[in-house]
Amino acid sequence: MTLHRLPDLTWEDVGALDLDRAVAILPVGATEAHGPHLPLDTDVTIAVAMAEAGGRRLAAQGLEAVLLDALQYTPATFAASFPGTIDIGSATLAALLTDIATSLRRAGIGTLAIANAHFDPAHLEALHGAVSSINEGAAMRAVFPDVTRRPWGGRLTAEFRSGACHAGRYEGSIVLARSPGRVRAEVMLELEDNPVSLSSAIADGAADFVAAGGARAYFGSPAGATAEEGRATIEVLGEILAEAVIEALGIRMMSGT
Repeated sequence: MTLHRLPDLTWEDVGALDLDRAVAILPVGATEAHGPHLPLDTDVTIAVAMAEAGGRRLAAQGLEAVLLDALQYTPATFAASFPGTIDIGSATLAALLTDIATSLRRAGIGTLAIANAHFDPAHLEALHGAVSSINEGAAMRAVFPDVTRRPWGGRLTAEFRSGACHAGRYEGSIVLARSPGRVRAEVMLELEDNPVSLSSAIADGAADFVAAGGARAYFGSPAGATAEEGRATIEVLGEILAEAVIEALGIRMMSGT
C-alpha cells in the first residue's frame, strides 16, 4: 500500500480505503522561537518528516497510512516571550485532538498516530491527557510514542539524550536535511555551543528559555548540524512511530522494512 495524504483525497477516496487497516498520522509541532538561525516552524518540519517516514513504513506493512495536515499551534509557554511564538492553551489543544479523533472515527478510521516534535511541558501534558481520554473508549485508538521517555528517546542522538537539544545540532540537522534553504547557515556556524540541558533546567524549576539559560532561544551545538545526521535521525523517528503503531495494533512486523 502507499502513503496517502488526506488533503489530496476526495471523500469517496477515503470511503474506499481498507478502513480496517487504516491509520491516520497527525504531525504535531509548534510555531516558536528556535534560535537566530532556524525558522519558527522547525518543530512542524521535524514532525512532518517523522510522520512521512513512519507512514512509509506502515504502508510497507500493508496498512492504509493516511497523513493529515500538521498542527502548527500548540502550548509553547517556554518561548512565549519571544516574538513570533504562538502559545495556545493546553485545554484548546486537548479539545482539538479529541475532536479530530472523533471525526476520524466517524469516517471509519480507528487508529490515530501522533508524530510529535515539540516538548514544552504544558504541550506534552496536554498530549498525554488527550491520548488517555481518546483511549478510554473502545471506538478509537490513539498512539503517541513520546520520545522524551523510554524506550524511544534512547534511540536518538547524543545531543538529544543530553537534553540540550532545542535548535541545536539535533534539530538543525533535520531542518538541513529537509529544507536547507530555510536555515541561516552563516548565523548557525557562528553560534557558540550552549550545553545547558533544557530538560534538567525544567526539572530544576525553570519556567522559560531565558530562565533555563537560553537567552537566544537555543540549546546545544548548532554549528555541528549536518544534513547527513538529519537524514539518519528522520529514519530513526520513522522507525519509532511505525513500531509504536504496530505494537499497539498487535501486528507482527514484517522483516526488511
